[in-house]
Amino acid sequence: MEDGLFKALADPNRRRILDELTERDGQTLFEICTRLLTKHGLSLTRQAVSQHLAVLEDAGLVRSRREGRYKFHHLDTDPLEHIVTRWLKPRPPESTP
Repeated sequence: MEDGLFKALADPNRRRILDELTERDGQTLFEICTRLLTKHGLSLTRQAVSQHLAVLEDAGLVRSRREGRYKFHHLDTDPLEHIVTRWLKPRPPESTP
């Protein structure tokens, strides 16, 4: 699972998609494409963004839900929690002399 997570995070376009979902969660594919173009100048095709979203979903970083004919994408940071706790363990307080 961690390999998929690191693979998903390795691509800068996928990180931008996560940034956009952090800023405004629950976006459609069209909204994500529009924000990537207007804010970052990325003219990725809808198919390319959809493929990036599929990688992020496989890694557990994005969840999607259908509502009528729309599919909304939501950020899920739970997979990152394991990574953070793996290397950033709480340190014992330093004793003062």
